[in-house]
Amino acid sequence: MLFDELKTKGLKLKNRVVMSPMCMYMAGGDGKVTNRHINHYATRAIGGVGLIIPEVTAVSPVGRISDNDLGLWNDSQVDDFRQLIDAVHQCGSKIGVQLGHAGRKSEAEGEPIAPSAISYSNKHRTPKEAATDEIGQIMDQFAAAGKRAIAAGVDVIEIHAAHGYFINEMLSPLTNRRNDQYGGNFENRNRFLSELLKKIRKFWGGPLFVRVSADEYEKEGNHIEETVTTAKLAKKAGADLIDVSSGGLTPKLPATYPGYQVAFSRRIRKEADIMTGAVGLITTDEYAEAILHDGSADLIFLGRELLRNPYWALYAANKYGIKLYPESYQRAF
Repeated sequence: MLFDELKTKGLKLKNRVVMSPMCMYMAGGDGKVTNRHINHYATRAIGGVGLIIPEVTAVSPVGRISDNDLGLWNDSQVDDFRQLIDAVHQCGSKIGVQLGHAGRKSEAEGEPIAPSAISYSNKHRTPKEAATDEIGQIMDQFAAAGKRAIAAGVDVIEIHAAHGYFINEMLSPLTNRRNDQYGGNFENRNRFLSELLKKIRKFWGGPLFVRVSADEYEKEGNHIEETVTTAKLAKKAGADLIDVSSGGLTPKLPATYPGYQVAFSRRIRKEADIMTGAVGLITTDEYAEAILHDGSADLIFLGRELLRNPYWALYAANKYGIKLYPESYQRAF
């Protein structure tokens, strides 16, 4: 199944292998794509990956995790992003964009802004609490960045609502202490994500993914039960797939082992009746096949394994007698 096609919203992926977004810290202060980005991602495209989602792309300068993150907060960044997309397409893969805002976890220049004025740790700055009108402005920044990504030619838009960044902070009772329509009860805490997805759906008919932290690993935080409901609301608002990660809201780290998040993916896929992507220390094609066969996910997101081996998909496909590689590579297999 790993090398079966997947079709959704007019997109056809040649296989179920996805490059998971990972911070690369290769951009300058202008947030623009560089030749290093192009070489890095095009290599994974040559390596047979079906869908590549580059590192989280900031919707505003203060929304960056670091000063070296990619951005799509102004029109001058579109042409460089288009060069990256064209390079990946020319090498045979589809490419998405993950739009995000770092919220209280921003270490970039400028004052961080978050749903509530609660710092991530004693090593981080206390963020400014966003006023209600600023919440609307941040939502508009996401939408504007989405339109720029579309203009550049992306195949997929993913909204980063995980790992303790702005939207995850909105979703969690630990980091959202607001008393307006975006805070308080569960429905209000989900309002930003739902409204954002609906806003993007008005101008984007292609695949729309959402990355979530299925469990925040804190007693009073969100757990899989809440995340299943968030996934249902996201589907209702227009999401096509939930990219299932976990943690990151606080410095507390979970116990990790191969596939430690797969059970979350399986439960969201079944109970929310939506496609999911599994991610988290998945390194072998045998395990990836098992995840797909037992109905735990529809896509396999590989992170660090593709940093170690950009040709992972070529080697895996060759074991099954599938030739993903260009003809010029045939002598190597």
